[in-house]
Amino acid sequence: MSACLRLLLFVLLLSGVVQAAPLQPRGSHPRLFFTAERLAALQARLAQEPTSAAAWTALRASADAAVAKPDTATRFLEPLAFAYRMTGDTRYAEAVRLALRRELSRPHWGEPDLLRREPVWHAGLGLARTLRSTAIGFDAIHDFLAPVERREFAAGIVRLGILPTLDDWVLGERRIHALDTMGHNWWSACVFTAGLGALAVLDEEPRARGWLERISAGSIEWFGYAGSVLENKPANFDRGGAFYESVNYASFALAEYLAFRLAWTNALTTPPAEIPALARVGDFFLDVAYPNAGPVMTLNFGDGSLHADGSRPLALLWANGYRTPASAWYLQRARTMSYREGLDRSTPLGLLYFPTDAELGAAPALPDRPTMAVYPDIGWAMLRSSWAPDATLLGLRCGYTWNHAHADAGSFILFHRGRNLLIDSGNCGYSRPEYDAYYRQSPAHNVVLWNGGAENPENTYVGSKFSGALLYPVASGDLRYLLADATGPTSRLFNRNYRHFLWIGDVILVLDDVEAFAPGQFEWLLHVGGKAERRGLDLKVADGDASVLVRPLFPTPFPDAGLPTDYPENMRLVEKAGFKDHDPDTKVTYYALAPSEQTRRTKFLTAITLVTPVNQDHLPTFERLSDAAMIGVRVRQGGTTTEVYVNLLADGRIRHRNANATLGGWETDAYLLAVTRPDAAEATDADGATRIFVADGSYLRRDGRVVLDSLSKVFLAARQEGGALEVQLQGQSAREVRWRVPHARVQVRLNGATVSPAFDPGSQTVLLTSRP
Repeated sequence: MSACLRLLLFVLLLSGVVQAAPLQPRGSHPRLFFTAERLAALQARLAQEPTSAAAWTALRASADAAVAKPDTATRFLEPLAFAYRMTGDTRYAEAVRLALRRELSRPHWGEPDLLRREPVWHAGLGLARTLRSTAIGFDAIHDFLAPVERREFAAGIVRLGILPTLDDWVLGERRIHALDTMGHNWWSACVFTAGLGALAVLDEEPRARGWLERISAGSIEWFGYAGSVLENKPANFDRGGAFYESVNYASFALAEYLAFRLAWTNALTTPPAEIPALARVGDFFLDVAYPNAGPVMTLNFGDGSLHADGSRPLALLWANGYRTPASAWYLQRARTMSYREGLDRSTPLGLLYFPTDAELGAAPALPDRPTMAVYPDIGWAMLRSSWAPDATLLGLRCGYTWNHAHADAGSFILFHRGRNLLIDSGNCGYSRPEYDAYYRQSPAHNVVLWNGGAENPENTYVGSKFSGALLYPVASGDLRYLLADATGPTSRLFNRNYRHFLWIGDVILVLDDVEAFAPGQFEWLLHVGGKAERRGLDLKVADGDASVLVRPLFPTPFPDAGLPTDYPENMRLVEKAGFKDHDPDTKVTYYALAPSEQTRRTKFLTAITLVTPVNQDHLPTFERLSDAAMIGVRVRQGGTTTEVYVNLLADGRIRHRNANATLGGWETDAYLLAVTRPDAAEATDADGATRIFVADGSYLRRDGRVVLDSLSKVFLAARQEGGALEVQLQGQSAREVRWRVPHARVQVRLNGATVSPAFDPGSQTVLLTSRP
């Protein structure tokens, strides 16, 4: 091709004169899911996979029952259609045809509540469910129908399902919705199901190709939706791939797209749209999972469920070619789950596309996933002791409030030894008054209240203008740190609302730095699973053989003896009444740690001890530390001592001066300092510490020796093991950080990578640099 011809073709492509090749169907019907190739592969597997053979037997039995009772056939369209393709028995095809004719004889597929709106909503989730089943049924019995019936049925699917959806949600001539209508998941469910319908009628409907091209382009926009400033609506997806609307809605919304993408790939020779996020979206379902002896549990923030699962999107990702050992690990454990957003071999789609026994058998014993995952754009984080079943998982939420995302900025959930001990209150049916009056509001979550409130109750409907944030994650051995900034969502009442989580060994320290605009009553809330009872200085929360001890340290501890009235200055434990998860007719007790005095600002320092078979006979011990410049705690556990200091001058009360303080002999401006050493080491020896953690500090010195030197304040954990120094560092992108080492031969790893920093023999420090 000459250079002139290539230039002409390029110009024509830019101008749109030369159109892309039209979409071409791949082979004959069925094209969506029950393809000849997939059915043949399944038939070959049935002799070798007893689990699949049993599932097929059950599916065929449900199809046989529907044939015997034709009035039920509409509810069993997919099993009937699947049975026809598997057996060729025309009884099943005839049942599908009668069910389709019944559905297509209805005046509309709309939902009464939506049809009464102004303007009218013709297409919602109910229509999408009907359209999905009729499209699959029509595609499956296409060869059974006479040509005139194919045209008749296709016209009905277009009239009752596809056009009402596209007119409401996609096509500019009549469209009333945008990408962010109805919390973002409806767009996926409605539009991509219309795409399934368009693929099914491709042979009979000339307009279907244009509709599919529009839907495909819309899928790119849906994944990239960035939110709305004026309407207080967040982006659909976190940069890490998480969908913001809780686990079950993430599963639902993604699965609707992935089913459409799978059907597109099966039905058309043209590749589907390129969506880079698909390489990441499955990770979220892994990171929120809690493996245990029973069915996989999950973090149930928002309108989720403790047993919501990601098997549907992960299985469909697998079918679409996005396969990882970690997703096989998850699907091996979720293969018999029955939650409504789940997918297993009890359905035709699951039997055909769920990974085979051989693929599941090759799954690793444990997933190769980090033990700390943060999704900063949606405000979710997961910190775990390990991926082993019945380990400990701490889930944090501090993000956006709206719709299915509750007013829970700064809240946390704890799983330990197979049980959900510190819980989210959950939710209930959306029509119940308790749904918005209790479950979605701040008191239903593990947060700090001031005079009974935190977030604006209206935020669940109008959205939070100022989102919460999870910041500065640091992980070093058995230390994990994260800062939850809940000030924005609670700014109608709070001037400061910062919650620090510092997990060291078997102890999770929660530091709340809170300030209101006037004196009032602060309360530290705790919702529990199992049974809770006071035991001396602790509140013990236990379920079976799993337990944790919750101990308030500051502003005051519980009274250690006598009656509460004998110690009015100490922390009070207040019982409050809430509602059981998914059961608003059952009341449950939750708790508040209430300081004795009303104040404008305070700090809660609370220790949560994880009781294990190893430590139950020698639990960690705590010694409160305080002076004019700091509060803190000395924690002894497992042969080590950790001293944790909170710099009272670094909490924003001074400006134009640095927060210079001496904390237990350490000179620093850090907000938070934690020093761990063996019990036998001298507390005054700077080089005797095995790990030092600094939050928001620029320098650290001991006995005239520089330990940390940085012009910008950093969040840092440095761990010395033998001749190696492991440093985890967070802060501004441009920085020079000097850290003390005993000699120049120390091997240094910075944020997981081996580095060769310059060594200064005078100060005995290495220079850790970062440039944007």
